[in-house]
Amino acid sequence: MAHPPLINAFETDQYDLPPEPLADIGDEVSDHVQQSVQDAFDDLNVQIDRYESCFRSSADLNGKTCSNKDRANSQLLYLRSDKALTRAVYERLGKGMAPFSKIENWMDNHKFQVHPSRYKITLWKSLFLFWPVDSLSMSPTVKLYGYEFGTDKFGHIFQQGYTYYQIYADALADGMTPLDGRQRAIRWGSYMEETFYGTLLTGVYSNGDLFGNYVGMKFYEGLTHDIKIGDRYRPAIVVLKDGKWAFNSRARLRLVLLRPFISNHLNEALNPSIFTNTFGLRSLVRRRVANRSCQRWFTAYPDLSRASLDEESDSLTTWFGEEYGFKDSKHFITIANTCFDESGVPKIHRLIARNARAARALPTSSPLAALDVDDR
Repeated sequence: MAHPPLINAFETDQYDLPPEPLADIGDEVSDHVQQSVQDAFDDLNVQIDRYESCFRSSADLNGKTCSNKDRANSQLLYLRSDKALTRAVYERLGKGMAPFSKIENWMDNHKFQVHPSRYKITLWKSLFLFWPVDSLSMSPTVKLYGYEFGTDKFGHIFQQGYTYYQIYADALADGMTPLDGRQRAIRWGSYMEETFYGTLLTGVYSNGDLFGNYVGMKFYEGLTHDIKIGDRYRPAIVVLKDGKWAFNSRARLRLVLLRPFISNHLNEALNPSIFTNTFGLRSLVRRRVANRSCQRWFTAYPDLSRASLDEESDSLTTWFGEEYGFKDSKHFITIANTCFDESGVPKIHRLIARNARAARALPTSSPLAALDVDDR
């Protein structure tokens, strides 16, 4: 049995591309989430059987007289509620001492069927080399359904997303509209990203994290309710049949359970974060992206353009038109504004030319003459 790491993930680095293409583990992760949901409602159904026995027998499973049928009825109402189902799923996926969660431990330790399933940059190459909290807790990058992002985002989806869902459900109970309830949850998330889950602790305000929180709320809401995603309605994942929980036969689980919530919004190179400049973190990140990442992006994507990158990042400020708490900044560090100049010309061209001139000026015996752009 794999043991969870002592330190889990606070931050991630999608500026640094994997040295070889990652295998897509989307369906395998979705299957794990599906099994966790089934385990959750199977446990609830066992408890439902127990309390239903109070109405069929004179003794419960502990051998005690089942005399309090009012209590049994109250428990049955709870076990058949949205609150019980979502809590049971959270217990299997999102539970853990914040910001760590069971799903993150599984993602970081599970032996996936396809390889390479993860990529984690070495410490000395990390963006956060001189920022101890982040450098010691970097999450690996994975690929799901064609999108690459850090495993820390699963904590945001299934842990902080559950908190969003609780805030949202409480707001509805208080008579607020669904829109106002979502806004209340977003305000909580933005505050936490400014403080304990983000800037104050790690020096990073992550729009990708806020997106994960938001779609996590939608995931939990969608367990027992139809939800709107874009211009379509997705059926509830779980329904009550004859008083027991079961998967909804209308829901094609491989397609609708997890996949709709996975997108480039979770990729922090495309949906940029705001780095504090305390101790020079922002300047350090920009230099390392310029010196290490740009050439790799141009090599991996020969047709890359500033216009296409800007267009993609602009499209990630909302999710199907829904606000999730995106915060704009003039200090964003993106592949577009770091690897291209204002006119859209790749800066790497100038860097290569400069290094070539410098190399020609060196004696051929100089060790610097053999360095490539990435080494300088």
